[in-house]
Amino acid sequence: MVFLGGGLGSTLRFLISRILNKSELFLPIGTFAVNITGSLILGLILGISLKSGALSNNTLLFLATGFCGGFTTFSTFAFENQVFLRAGDYTNFALYTFGSLIAGFAAVFIGLYLSKMI
Repeated sequence: MVFLGGGLGSTLRFLISRILNKSELFLPIGTFAVNITGSLILGLILGISLKSGALSNNTLLFLATGFCGGFTTFSTFAFENQVFLRAGDYTNFALYTFGSLIAGFAAVFIGLYLSKMI
């Protein structure tokens, strides 16, 4: 289940990042988008599971561990930040790092909150 979900998540991340990271924006918006969206999805999945217990262990492995694990990417995030630091671009480094952390945590909490409404 982890393998299947991870393959699906990784493929979707690749496609989204390939499209969005081509833009001329100063930040890697594709990586940011998948990490924040993945955090929101994970919050929803875990919130629904905690609330109702309706998701089987295999479903959780597929969706949370597999899909969300494959969809989001800490290694690419770390590499992109290293590029900012090597270029001496401390402003974008700070914006990307702190923006990703704050938005990621917020997305998980929003997902947990929204799962209570379902």
